[in-house]
Amino acid sequence: MPQSQLYIGLMSGTSADAIDAVLVDLQSTPRLIARHTIPLPVKIRQQVHALSLPGQNEIDRMGALDADLGRLFAQASLELLSNAGVNAAEVAAIGSHGQTIRHRPPDSAEGRFTLQIGDPNLIAELTGITTVADFRRRDMAAGGQGAPLVPAFHRAIFHTRDKDRVIINIGGMANITWLPAQGKTLGFDTGPGNVLMDTWIGEHLGKPYDKNGDWAATGQPYVPLLTALLADPYFTLQAPKSTGRESFNRVWLERNLHKCTPAPSPADIQATLLELTAVTIANSIDLLSQAPKEIFVCGGGAYNAALMKRLKTLLAKDVIASTSALDLDPQWIEAMAFAWLAQQTIHHRPGNICDVTGAKREVILGGIYHAG
Repeated sequence: MPQSQLYIGLMSGTSADAIDAVLVDLQSTPRLIARHTIPLPVKIRQQVHALSLPGQNEIDRMGALDADLGRLFAQASLELLSNAGVNAAEVAAIGSHGQTIRHRPPDSAEGRFTLQIGDPNLIAELTGITTVADFRRRDMAAGGQGAPLVPAFHRAIFHTRDKDRVIINIGGMANITWLPAQGKTLGFDTGPGNVLMDTWIGEHLGKPYDKNGDWAATGQPYVPLLTALLADPYFTLQAPKSTGRESFNRVWLERNLHKCTPAPSPADIQATLLELTAVTIANSIDLLSQAPKEIFVCGGGAYNAALMKRLKTLLAKDVIASTSALDLDPQWIEAMAFAWLAQQTIHHRPGNICDVTGAKREVILGGIYHAG
C-alpha cells in the first residue's frame, strides 16, 4: 500500500482542447499542490473529434491516437512534476480519465459501451508512476451509465449538513450534482455545455472558444431554433442519464438549423446555443428542488460571464458563484476528481454513486497499471 498521499489527476474533456494535470495532496482534505495544462495539437484534436462518430479505418486510427495521447498524458505529468519540484517517486499514483471517443450509455440505440483512450501502459512506463485508468467501464459493467463520476468527489469535498447545494460542472458537456443537506446525492449530464458554442465560434470566427461569451452577447436567442433544440428527447429523459459528442454535435445542430426559416445570423445562433446550455441546466436544477440553495459552478463555463449571468437570471432564487468562493479554482476540479478516484481505487474503495449512475452496486473503479 503506498505511503505517499500525493496523486496526479489527468483530464481531457469533450472539447479535446487541452490536458489538465494536477498534483493533489490527499492526506486529509484534498489540497491542490500544483497544476499544469498542455494544449492538444490541432491534428490530435481533429482526430479525437473524428473518432467520436463512425467512420472508415477506425481501429487503426484509434490505435495510433491511443498511443499518441498516452505519450501526451505522460508529458503533462512529467512537466507538472518538474514545475513543482517533485520527484516521481513521491507520487502514489496517477489517475487518468483518458479521452472519451465514444460513449454509448444503456439508453443508447447503438448498445452499451464506453471508450476512453490515452494508453495507461505508456503513462506508467514513461513516468515511472503507477497509473489508474479506464474508470467508467466497471460502473457500466455493474449496470450503470459509466458517467458522471465526479459527483462522488463533489460529495466528498462540497457537502455540508447546513445547506442544500448544487455543483454545476460545465465542460464540453454539462453535469450537475445535487448535494442536499439531508438525503441522497444525485447527478446527471444535463446536455451540451461548451461543446456546441466552441464548435460554432471555431467555424465562424476561428477562435477556440467564446471568451466571456462576448460573441453570444452580440446576438439574440432565436426562438424557433431554441424550440427545435429543446425538443430533443434527451432533455426529458429520466435520470440516471449521460451523454456526449456522439449525440450533441455539428451534425445534430445542422439538422435542427434546417428546420428554421429564415436562417438566423451566426451571432444569433451562438446566443441560442448559450441559451440552450443555460436553460437545460436551470430546468434540471428546478426538477431537483424548487427551494433556495447554494449553487457553485466549475469547469470552463464558469469563466463565461454571459453564461453565468444568464444562469443567475434563470435561477434567481438561488445563490450562484463559481467554486472559487470555496477556495477551489473552477478549472481544476475535474482533474482533482480523478486524482481522488485513483486514491479510492488504490485503497480498494468504491468510486461510483449508484443513485447517480444507476449501477446495481458500488464498485472499485478502473484498472491499475503498475510502474514496476
